[in-house]
Amino acid sequence: MRLSSQAIHMNAVKVMLQQQQALAKIQTQVATGKRVNTPADDPIAAVHILELERAQLESAQYAKNSALARSRLNLEEQALADIGTVLQRVRELVVQASNTGTMNDADRRSIAVELESRLEELQDIGNRRDGGGEYLFSGFSTLTRPFAGAASGTVSYAGDQGSRQLQVGPTQRVSDGHSGFDVFMNIPGGNGTFVTAVAPGNSGSGRIDVGTITDISAWVPDDYTLTFDATGQWEITDGATPPNVVAAGLYTSGAPIEFNGIQITITGEPADGDTFFIERSRPEDVFTTVSRVARALSQPASDPAAMAQLASTLERSLQQLDQAEDHMLGVRAQVGARLHALDSADAARENLDIDIANSLSELRDVDYAQAVAQLNQRLVGLQAAQLSYSQISQLSLFNYLR
Repeated sequence: MRLSSQAIHMNAVKVMLQQQQALAKIQTQVATGKRVNTPADDPIAAVHILELERAQLESAQYAKNSALARSRLNLEEQALADIGTVLQRVRELVVQASNTGTMNDADRRSIAVELESRLEELQDIGNRRDGGGEYLFSGFSTLTRPFAGAASGTVSYAGDQGSRQLQVGPTQRVSDGHSGFDVFMNIPGGNGTFVTAVAPGNSGSGRIDVGTITDISAWVPDDYTLTFDATGQWEITDGATPPNVVAAGLYTSGAPIEFNGIQITITGEPADGDTFFIERSRPEDVFTTVSRVARALSQPASDPAAMAQLASTLERSLQQLDQAEDHMLGVRAQVGARLHALDSADAARENLDIDIANSLSELRDVDYAQAVAQLNQRLVGLQAAQLSYSQISQLSLFNYLR
């Protein structure tokens, strides 16, 4: 077979280019530390690498979400602890004010002043923000200031009842907090079943206790009214129109009055027409509880009727403060459960990240020992091809004749 000089030159150049290409590929692998730098290097591995890299990006986003949720939940937990401290102080003040034998109007007014400052403190806690400037207790409306009105004694809520859910795993979401409605506004009233109160216009010295439940199955939720007449008779009517009498009897101070599975006690001397309320439990916000006590202590209590009104209000407020503290403890328990869920999610994600990193390393990372050996081999091959070409390129018939 006859070979032209041009074919010999083209074949030699082709071999050198192939050697240079193979050498450049290995040099790139050594420089980047990656065996697969383009899909052409290993198409099947490249597809798996893309899937694993996407999983790494998702895991990184889950980690950011978890960190954000953890930060907000830690801030909320501290806020709830501070609320508990404030409520404990409020309770101490109410107990102190309940000692009617040693407290006068001036003493009670000074307690009312401190209660008003505690009310503002509660509002300030409710308006706390996180590190990003978003309010902790506004629900979805994190840029809306949730609470206002402590100075007037009536605090209103401007947020919503939502709670953001942050995805911290492929199938796991964790709420990053509670709305102000859930924390401050939605506290069960009274004992959770009913609440008692004294009508403001009572003229006698009768007072009502907070009551107890004797048979919850017999309780009929309604708003009941207890009325006394001049003969010492009492009757309890429901909230129907016209009202129905559900119980009646002769009054004896301190004797329990039972109806519909509950029991209440009236002490003192109710006057003709004095009225007491036994109403179904409704949610009451913590601001209303503190504000009601402050208002009651601000008013003079110089006659038996006013003292009875004050005593009933203070007893009811103590019960409501206990409800508020229990409620805050329940919310704190939920926060702790969410933080524990984040710990579990973080641990699972870290283990998964290790597995993904190992899989990526097996598919993508270069074996340096093998790559360096191949690099030297390719370099020697390229040098040999270049040397051979330099010798062959000088051969011709004229050189042979010479």
